[in-house]
Amino acid sequence: MGLFSAGDIDVAGAQAEFQAWLIDGERVLAAFRTVRDTALLTNLRFVFVDVQGLTGSKKEFLSIPWRSVTRFSFETAGTFDLDADMKMWVSGAATPLEVKISRKSDPQRIHKLMTQLIVGR
Repeated sequence: MGLFSAGDIDVAGAQAEFQAWLIDGERVLAAFRTVRDTALLTNLRFVFVDVQGLTGSKKEFLSIPWRSVTRFSFETAGTFDLDADMKMWVSGAATPLEVKISRKSDPQRIHKLMTQLIVGR
């Protein structure tokens, strides 16, 4: 599905920025941004915003409902690593979505949040 490296962004700012793409009652719980792309963890789904082209005016929104996630894994950052690795397998997809999460983003917090959203339905 793809690979991107992400660091935390303000949840309230992400909620406001992407409000037009969220449904009533949907809340952004965590948000991460690469240089151009954004990942949102909402109470209903995982959203990956892929900014395309030179100007960035074209965007693809990949929406994965939490019920479609079959499993996920985290690999913590080693001594010389800057990022932790997260993989998320989705029903019907041959390869997992791979996300590199900055140490500053607290991968343990993200793991707990995803566990609550996927397992604790």
